[in-house]
Amino acid sequence: MMFNVPQFIDVEDKVAGPLTWKQLLWMIGMGITILVLFNTLAGAFFFVVAIPTALLFIALAFYRPNGIPLPRFIFFGILFLFRPKISVWERPIPRMMPQRAEQDTVKEKVTPGATSQKGMSNERLKELARILDSRRS
Repeated sequence: MMFNVPQFIDVEDKVAGPLTWKQLLWMIGMGITILVLFNTLAGAFFFVVAIPTALLFIALAFYRPNGIPLPRFIFFGILFLFRPKISVWERPIPRMMPQRAEQDTVKEKVTPGATSQKGMSNERLKELARILDSRRS
């Protein structure tokens, strides 16, 4: 039996044209605020206060910094400012002081055909190369 799986569940439903419920409520709040300002303030001072107020409400309704709605972004900013900051301190790993190499050690020269420091001869190296080549085929 086939079931329908809901898709796009993170997209809010549109209520009035292209506006969601939250955006519509912000626009209604802007209209009420501007109406109150119009009735209380006179002339040019009304426009000085009403334009920034309208821009603020429009930003609260539509602007999404980093994909987060602006009211939630402001809420997170306030929480960050007033919450106590917790600093986690980790004890540093103690470093071992490197020991000095003794001056009287003599470096050996490696000559072709001689055994290397790990004790592998040229014949043994050729044998290992032949074994690895035969396994690839």
